Amino acid sequence: QVQLVESGGGLVQAGGSLRLSCAASGRTLSSYAMGWFRQAPGKEREFVAAISWNGGRTDYADTVKGRFTCSRDNAKNTVYLQMNSLGPEDTAVYHCAAALVLSHTYMDYWGKGTLVTVSS
Repeated sequence: QVQLVESGGGLVQAGGSLRLSCAASGRTLSSYAMGWFRQAPGKEREFVAAISWNGGRTDYADTVKGRFTCSRDNAKNTVYLQMNSLGPEDTAVYHCAAALVLSHTYMDYWGKGTLVTVSS
């Protein structure tokens, strides 16, 4: 079992930045590929970013490419999502997730999420 806890969400003005963190416990994070997903009010959950177990590969949704950066520190059992140039369309609950195989859809473990609100 892997427990994931996200932090770093909050209220930010359009054009601002936030860095989300996802701390893992239960098992070493280095065994897993990690992903970030988001769900806006009234919308389905969508893929945001993914990173391989060693950070050698990162994937991004077209909507965040060039603005968001996903990274990880396996020694700290933590994954990060640096979000820049935020806009109101980025408002959502952001979830991190873990999987044995890097995926944009199926994940084995999910965190409860952290709310990001971007004001215009």
